[in-house]
Amino acid sequence: MGLGTFWGISAGAGDPDWLTVKGAKLLRSVKWLACPQGAAGQPGLAFQIVRSWLQPEQTLLSLHLPFVTHSAQLQAAWMAAAEQLAPPLEQGEDVAFVCAGDVGLYSTFAYVAQALRERIPNLSVQAIPGVSSPLAAAALLGSPLVMGSEKLAILPAMFALSDLEQACAWAEVVVLMKVAPVYPQVWQWLAEKSWLDQASLVVWAGWPQQALFPTLEGLADYQPPYFSLLILRSRQRN
Repeated sequence: MGLGTFWGISAGAGDPDWLTVKGAKLLRSVKWLACPQGAAGQPGLAFQIVRSWLQPEQTLLSLHLPFVTHSAQLQAAWMAAAEQLAPPLEQGEDVAFVCAGDVGLYSTFAYVAQALRERIPNLSVQAIPGVSSPLAAAALLGSPLVMGSEKLAILPAMFALSDLEQACAWAEVVVLMKVAPVYPQVWQWLAEKSWLDQASLVVWAGWPQQALFPTLEGLADYQPPYFSLLILRSRQRN
């Protein structure tokens, strides 16, 4: 018996209609569906995005993949997820891992796939791209993310201000992913540079509670939620 395929399906940034046609077809065809758990152990955000596309007979594998930065804890979670996913794959069944946003952009999928390949060296891993949060946020703001020869920098969560300064030295557009933990420092830094009108904030992109802030003026005391993304245009467009 051959091995199954481990699929990574990009669910998009929030709106279920952002799921690609290919992603929707695959979601409906696999028996085994995996997704990260929420904080209380329930199926997480990725599951909520795709649940309307699923079939009643599918088996859900809810994985404990905590939102932490401790490397040992993360490594243990990835290995535990691989142990949970391995049996159907070894029995020749395909398994689809659903990820909010795009599986290729700061996604847990890559780490789980790596852990699985360590356990099953010949495993086939396939990824289906989707709508990433930076592109979704730019579309919601009614502006292209980049134009012409503009350079783009994307910084992950918990970056340092020195990283932001370095990025602005060479990129015209800088995206700050999950900016909430450092938002007060970033707001102050932008205010000192008189760049508040060149930065936009999108929270919960594609969800019912979505909020758009075209500029950061007057938002010094705002406390953005975890799923917040900031787009800075360090050089004004003509």
